[in-house]
Amino acid sequence: MMLRDCDAEFLEKLARMLPANTLFAPEARFLEEPRGRWHGRAGAVALPRCTEDVATVLRACNAAGVGVVPYGGGTGLVGGQISVAGALPLLLSLERMQAVRSLYPEENVLVVEAGAILADVQRAADEAGRLFPLSLASEGSARIGGLLATNAGGVNVLRYGNARDQVLGLEVVLADGRIWNGLKRLRKDNTGYDLRHLMIGSEGTLGVITAASLRLVPRPARQGAALMVVDSPAAALKLLALAQAHLGDAISAFELIGGMGLAFLAETMPQLRQPFANAPDWMVLIDLGLPEALAPEDALEALFAEAFEAGLVQDGVIAATLAQRAEFWTLRESIPEANRKIGAISSHDISLPLSEIPTFIERAGPALAQINTYRINCFGHLGDGNLHYNVFPMPGRSRADHAAERAAIKTCVHDLVHGFGGSVSAEHGIGRLKTGDLIRYGDPVKLAAMRAIKNALDPRGILNPGAVLADGEMQGE
Repeated sequence: MMLRDCDAEFLEKLARMLPANTLFAPEARFLEEPRGRWHGRAGAVALPRCTEDVATVLRACNAAGVGVVPYGGGTGLVGGQISVAGALPLLLSLERMQAVRSLYPEENVLVVEAGAILADVQRAADEAGRLFPLSLASEGSARIGGLLATNAGGVNVLRYGNARDQVLGLEVVLADGRIWNGLKRLRKDNTGYDLRHLMIGSEGTLGVITAASLRLVPRPARQGAALMVVDSPAAALKLLALAQAHLGDAISAFELIGGMGLAFLAETMPQLRQPFANAPDWMVLIDLGLPEALAPEDALEALFAEAFEAGLVQDGVIAATLAQRAEFWTLRESIPEANRKIGAISSHDISLPLSEIPTFIERAGPALAQINTYRINCFGHLGDGNLHYNVFPMPGRSRADHAAERAAIKTCVHDLVHGFGGSVSAEHGIGRLKTGDLIRYGDPVKLAAMRAIKNALDPRGILNPGAVLADGEMQGE
C-alpha cells in the first residue's frame, strides 16, 4: 500500500492518545548518520516512556498508514535509522526506556529495556560480578534495541558469538500494536517457531524490540593481550589455529590490523603511542580471558615462542598490565575514527570462509587497481572471518574526487566476496544502503520467504519502510 505523510493532522490525533511531551519536532541528531553521507527526514520524533506507549504509537500508525522508522543510538553504518525518500515517516526513539527491569545473578540473566546504552548494560553486569560480552567501538552510545535489531557483532564474537547469542527472550511490539511478551529466561524452549531469532537482525522491519532478557557469563578472573607481527594474513590464520590449539575458548578476540591502519592513526591521531618503531605491514591483536589459576602473560609468551620457532611471527609485545592491554585496544578501536578523518571512498563490511581470506586480499588489490589507484585499509575480526575492507584516495586527493567510481569499487569488492562464498554484510546489516546488494547476491528462495514473513507481520508496510527489502536508495557504503 501507499504510505501517507506523518503530517500535522495525524500528529494532532496521535498526541491525544499519548501522555504529554511524547511527540517532538526532529532534532538534527535524529536525522544524521555517522559517515555524514545522507540526511534523514521525519514528520516528528516519538519518545515513549513505556511499552504500552510504543504499542499506542504503532497501532495508530498502522491504522493511518504512516511509516515508522525505529531509532536506536544512531550508530548504524548502513542507513537503517534514517529515511531519505518516500512518505514522511514518524521516527520512534526508545531512549527514555533505559531501565534494568530485573537481575538474576544466579541465573546469569539481566532483563533490560531496549533504550539502555550498551556500556551501561556492561556496567550493570560487572557490578553483579558478571560479564555481558557484547563489545564494540560504539558501546558508549549504541543502544540494546538497535544492537539486537541489527544482530551486532563486535570484537568478542570468536568466543561469545553475535548479539543473537546473548539473548534468551524478547518483548516486541508488532506493527498493529500487539505486544509479544517473550521475556523468558529459559535456555531451552522448543515450542515452535523461534520468534526471538526472527526479530533479531530484522532491523525494525518486523517489530520494535522494547526489552530483552540478556545472557550473562562469568567474568574472566585474569585478562591479557598481545600484539604480534606477522608477514601476511596467511601467517595470521596459521597463528590463529596455533593459538586455538593451545588456548581454546580462552581467546576472546583475534584481530587483524594492517599497516595502512597504523599509518592512518599516525597521521590523524599522533598522540596515540604506536607499539613498534617501524609499523609492520600486518599484525594481530590477541586477547585472552583466563581463570585465576592461569597467567595470561605466561600463556601468551609460550604462544609467541612456538609461533616464532614456526616462523609465523617476527616481533611482539605482551601487555604487562591491564592498562597496557587497554592501550592496545584503544589503538585497535581508534582505527574506524581515523578512517572517518581520512575519508573513505567506499567501505565494506564483509565476511569470508577463513581459508579464503588470504586469497581474497591478494586478489582484491589488483582488481581495484584496474579502476584507479587507491590506498586500502584492511582490518577486522579475523577470528570470525569478518573484515573491514575500506578503500581510500591517495594523499592529496579526497573521496569526492572518486565519487563516480564508488559504485564500481563496491561492485568489484562484493563480486569477489560473493565468488568466494562470503557475505557482503558481516555485521552492519542491510539497512537502506545494501538493499540492492541483497537482491544481487541473495538467494531468491530466501528473499521470497523474507517477503512472505514481512507481508504476514507487517501487511501495510509501516515498519522501517525502505529498509532491508526494497530497491536500493543509496550507493556505496
